[in-house]
Amino acid sequence: MSEKTLLLTGASRGIGHATVKVFQAAGWRVLTVSRTAFDARCPWHAGETDHFKGDLSDPSARADLVERVRESLNGQGLNAIVNNAGISPKGPDGERMGVANSGDDLWHQVMSVNLVGPAALMRDLLPELEAGQGAVVNVGSIVGSRVHPFAGAAYACSKAAMAALTREAAAELGPRGVRVNMVTPGEIETEILSPGTEAMIEEIPLRRLGTPDEVARVVLFLCMPQASYVNGASIDVNGGQHV
Repeated sequence: MSEKTLLLTGASRGIGHATVKVFQAAGWRVLTVSRTAFDARCPWHAGETDHFKGDLSDPSARADLVERVRESLNGQGLNAIVNNAGISPKGPDGERMGVANSGDDLWHQVMSVNLVGPAALMRDLLPELEAGQGAVVNVGSIVGSRVHPFAGAAYACSKAAMAALTREAAAELGPRGVRVNMVTPGEIETEILSPGTEAMIEEIPLRRLGTPDEVARVVLFLCMPQASYVNGASIDVNGGQHV
């Protein structure tokens, strides 16, 4: 069986970092994208050659990124895109940015990275996705459907819009052989947890935080043949916090 190829954005930490390891363990080639250069401490092979530094919020940088990815594919199809990159700005003291204190620049920055970037990657790499009969997984968030004590208004709106983008793309690209789904993580234990997150455990039926690899395994499933009839779905990975 030929090697499958994944393009993953936001690979440098947390869920993205776990997703690289889970896909590589399953035999995939993983092309990674982040705003920073490859970190030699990342424990995966081909990291330096298969990593692309790029800013998804900059249209010209994004166009250059797409060309570099296309060149790396060398005429082969792309089997999956995982749109994991996202930003959630905080105030000077780490406070939540609500409607009243979020300026135009903040809204534009968040939407450019969290929503426009993923839509543009699907559009610009559609020929490669079609050739690979690929799958797209958008990484949303529980904050897209409920008010959260730490996530700001712009971030929440971007994740709510990501659900609409997933539905739209699933309906449009399904006839072309490309499936589009979403995972919506809840409280996941990463190095960037907001102070006080542990106090939310009492709201979670499983009474614990999730781990990045628990999200990554669901992402892998959605990209595998076992999920071949799953399209336009949103899968909650939050220990039952949504119920």
